[in-house]
Amino acid sequence: MSHKPSVLFVCVKNGGKSQMAAGLMRTVAGDDVEVHSAGTAPGSAVNAMSAESLREVGVDLTGEHPKPIDPDLMSRMDYVVTLGTEATVDPVEGPTYLNWDTDEPSTRGIEGIERMRLVRDDIAARVDELAARLRN
Repeated sequence: MSHKPSVLFVCVKNGGKSQMAAGLMRTVAGDDVEVHSAGTAPGSAVNAMSAESLREVGVDLTGEHPKPIDPDLMSRMDYVVTLGTEATVDPVEGPTYLNWDTDEPSTRGIEGIERMRLVRDDIAARVDELAARLRN
């Protein structure tokens, strides 16, 4: 039996971008990829607008909640992906580390659900590319 690829998505609060990436990857890759998300300083809940923007494309985050990074989990991942510029992790041996410097529409004055849709679409394109790489 071949190795099932694995990925951990990390942002600061684990309420928005990393949850979006994980939900999108689960949808795109199904059971072919082990998917986790975590935060460097987890918040108290998933961002409601992030969840709403995902529901618009058929991704349901019901039951998800912010989680801290589990060092044991991180060490056995194939990929650890940080989203944005604020989340940083102390690398451990094993995973390949990627940083996705995601679009931040608020710097252009775009807020609310429109902001979340742009963030979602940027992350979705990156998830699709990573999913294709993991399948090979």
